[in-house]
Amino acid sequence: MELTHFEKTGTNEVKLTVTVNAEEFGLAVDAAIREKGKKLTVPGFRKGKAPKALLEKTYGREYFYQDAVNETYGNAYDMAVEKAEIVPVDRAEIELVSCSEEGYSFTATVTVKPEVTVKSYKGLKAEKLVKTVADSEVDAELNRLVERNARIVDVEGRPAQMGDQAEIDYEGFKDGVAFEGGKGEHYPLELGSGQFIPGFEEQVCGHSVGDEFDVNLSFPEDYPAEELKGAPVVFKCKLHSIKFKELPVADDEFAKDVSEFDTIDELKADLKSRMQAKLDAEADNEVEEQLVDAIIANTTVEVPECMYEARIEDMAADFENRLARSGLTLDEYLKYTGGDKEAFLAGFRPQAERQVKIRLALEYIAKAENITMTKEEMDEEFKNLAERYEMKEEQVRKIVPETDLAEDLCVEKAIKFVRENAKITETTGEKKAAKKKSTKAAKEEKADEAAPAEEAPKKKRTTKKKAEAAEEVKTEEAAPDEEAPKKKTTRKKKSDDGIDPAID
Repeated sequence: MELTHFEKTGTNEVKLTVTVNAEEFGLAVDAAIREKGKKLTVPGFRKGKAPKALLEKTYGREYFYQDAVNETYGNAYDMAVEKAEIVPVDRAEIELVSCSEEGYSFTATVTVKPEVTVKSYKGLKAEKLVKTVADSEVDAELNRLVERNARIVDVEGRPAQMGDQAEIDYEGFKDGVAFEGGKGEHYPLELGSGQFIPGFEEQVCGHSVGDEFDVNLSFPEDYPAEELKGAPVVFKCKLHSIKFKELPVADDEFAKDVSEFDTIDELKADLKSRMQAKLDAEADNEVEEQLVDAIIANTTVEVPECMYEARIEDMAADFENRLARSGLTLDEYLKYTGGDKEAFLAGFRPQAERQVKIRLALEYIAKAENITMTKEEMDEEFKNLAERYEMKEEQVRKIVPETDLAEDLCVEKAIKFVRENAKITETTGEKKAAKKKSTKAAKEEKADEAAPAEEAPKKKRTTKKKAEAAEEVKTEEAAPDEEAPKKKTTRKKKSDDGIDPAID
């Protein structure tokens, strides 16, 4: 096997010409005869039992050329890639040039990793917003902890009121006729949650267990169902049960019940410590984002489209995995969010472009600064992976290629290097925080305006649960899932179908 010609055919494209000599090809043809001969029939012999010489005479040696080519050109291509010192980022287009007893040759046209230049990455400026957890924030977190540990208790001797959890039957009627989607049985409704259309929950209040009553109201003018917009309706209801949340007292006994601490003061101190750690981590992440922005601005690179597409595919696959864990398929998600597959994939584009560019830039920095991984560091990382995923270290080493892992770790070292050499200014950032808060509030207000109108009470809760699950997954950060290690897919080899050499 030999790389006989190397040619740059585009900005990020090369063409390799590879030759496999007569001896290597002959051995491959012999192997193909033996393998394919197991499925061939020759008169006078049982299927697969004819001798090799007779198979050649009956079918002709050329009959086995295509199998021999498909079996060997992958290794020949890998050899050529290594010899040419290129890094393919997509599958190669393979074309057979010639094939005979003297061997064969083929060309491989492939997109390669682009050349990158980062003109400046030392002394970058960033601003770190330093925030301190306020006592009021700790109290609010403690209140949430109290809420999470509340008991649900049956109400006795009083009617329903806001904040209660009522279990009701209901059926809606317009002009005396029941309308679709307006019926539910033993439906758990938190009064005051705003789950049903305005006015419904307020009219449940004041009723006692066993009461049967009417709820009279009108649907909002902007209700999505055309036939119910602004329509006066009557819901016939029955109240089965009333429950309420009984909150525990936030005292030393509570601290012992919900934590490892003996006093409420110790619990609050721990909450404050963890909240402060979270704020500090957020501040560090914001600094890193600023540095990433600066690196990208200083980077010159012409990224092949296939690299963006590959990253989008990976991000979409991670998203689908999160959907699956919420009990949703992508089709269901798109249905509930009113999107389509094309728009869904397009939504990943900006982040994919950013991730690809910063990865290329950090690889450049790692190389420029001679950042490498020692054997001890690699051994420690494999050990950590094994512990994290509860696997044997030998298994992890089989799944995760050491070269790929080393590249990832060098990239992490590179961003650490950039940070260590950056000029970071600390600030309380009150004005900046106020501006950020104002912008966030404006976005939330805009989102509220664009939110769909509430639906009429429904018996079927599956749809609502799935819609909520879709929204939860939608709002998750696009960080990669914490999954068991897996082999990286490579895009450098032949197509799965192999070469079709069309040998005459």
